[in-house]
Amino acid sequence: MNLHVIHAGNFKLDGGAMFGVVPKVMWNKLNPADENNMCTWALRCLLIEDGKRLILIDTGAGDKQDAKFKGHFYLSGEKLLENALKAKGFSPDDITDVFLTHLHFDHCGGAVTRRSDGQLVPTFKNAVYWSNTAHWDWALKPNAREKASFLQENIKPIQESGQLQFISAETPFPHASLQVEFLDGHTEKQMIPIIPYKNHHLVFAADLFPSIHHVRMPYVMSYDLRPLLTLQEKEKILKKAVQNDWLLFFEHDHANECASVTQTEAGIVVEKSYLLSEI
Repeated sequence: MNLHVIHAGNFKLDGGAMFGVVPKVMWNKLNPADENNMCTWALRCLLIEDGKRLILIDTGAGDKQDAKFKGHFYLSGEKLLENALKAKGFSPDDITDVFLTHLHFDHCGGAVTRRSDGQLVPTFKNAVYWSNTAHWDWALKPNAREKASFLQENIKPIQESGQLQFISAETPFPHASLQVEFLDGHTEKQMIPIIPYKNHHLVFAADLFPSIHHVRMPYVMSYDLRPLLTLQEKEKILKKAVQNDWLLFFEHDHANECASVTQTEAGIVVEKSYLLSEI
C-alpha cells in the first residue's frame, strides 16, 4: 500500500470560529490572522494506492463556485485537485473510490465538477462515492446552522449519478482494511478513517482535529454542533492513539501533515510532527 498527500489548495476561515473559546491572544501565536481575522487552512486530501484500487479521502472545496464564494473564503487556484493527482501520476478517471468524511463544502466540493455546458457531474466518473445514510440525510435537510456548509450542488449530483454507496457499523468499508469511527460532535456521523500503514495506523483526522493545535482538549471549533461531545470524542481517539501507536493526519493544518501523541502528567500532547513521507 502507498499513501500520497494530495494538496487541493488553501482557504481562509475566521480564527475565532476555528479556535472556539480559546482567546485570540493564545491562538494567534499558532496560526496568525490577517487584518480580517482570517487564518489560512489547508485542503489536504489523502490518496490510498492499494493494488488496483485508488481511494481518495475527501476532495477539497473544488473550483466550480462563483467569484463571490471564492472571495469570501479566499479559495486558491483552479483545478488544484486534478493537478495534484496528475503530479502523482494519476488522473480523475483512475480513482476507484471516493471516501467522504462528511459533506461540508471544504471536504466534498471537489467531488462534483461543472462541465462546459453547465451541467454538474461527479468529478470521478469511474469511482464509487462512499458516505453513510444518517449523514447523507442530515445534509439533504440541513439545519440553519450548517446550511451554508451543506451546498446541494455538491451533494445531489452524486446521488443522481448512481455512484453513491453507504457504509455503516454493520456494513464496513470494503477496501484497504480501513477502520471507520463514526463521530457526532462536529456534525452528524462524521466518518474518521483509520488506515494501516508501515507498522502504524494513520488517523485521517478531518474536522475532529483540523490542525495539530486542536489536539489540546479546549481547542474545539465553534463550528461543532455538539462541542461537549467533541471533547469526549477527542479524548477517546487520543487514548486509542497512545495505546495503539496511531498517528494523526491533519486535513486543514497548512504547516503540519502528521503527528504522534504521547501521555504526560498534563494529559495527552503532541509528541512529534512529521511529513507523511517521513513515516
